[in-house]
Amino acid sequence: MKVSIRPWTPDDAPQLAEIMNNPNVLNNLRDGIPYPYTEQDAADFIAAMRGADPDQTFAFAVTAGGAVCGSISIRRGANVHCCTAELGYCLAEPYWGRGIMTEAVRLTCAHVFARTDLLRIFAEPFAYNRASCRVLEKAGFQLEGTLRSNAVKNGVVLDMQLYALVRAL
Repeated sequence: MKVSIRPWTPDDAPQLAEIMNNPNVLNNLRDGIPYPYTEQDAADFIAAMRGADPDQTFAFAVTAGGAVCGSISIRRGANVHCCTAELGYCLAEPYWGRGIMTEAVRLTCAHVFARTDLLRIFAEPFAYNRASCRVLEKAGFQLEGTLRSNAVKNGVVLDMQLYALVRAL
């Protein structure tokens, strides 16, 4: 199945709303995402991504076989972290375990490194989310450490893993 990334379009709102209305997806993401997630929430997110500073936020729809199946973004840091950025992503549950997000991470990082001065892209999945950790490992990220008691999700204190991909100089 061909995996690609592309800019979000307003027509993607129904698919994004469907992806984000799954508690199994939301349980692996940071808080602040509404549930239920409406098409208006999706339209607002897409509008924000389309209007974001193109040197600060790199946000894409993930497609597999032409269908929107996920979201991926890289957000540049500030101040002394201006050449570092954080990677975030989610994938619709029916697409889990197929290598789709690994390919999307590879494509997105290559795209951003080729077009920016970023030196480092990092991600912080919850330590229990072994599938997300494997995505990063297969995409060439290195585990730099465990961030102990770094988050509270659904009332539970969780460790997070710190992974990074550094631009080859």
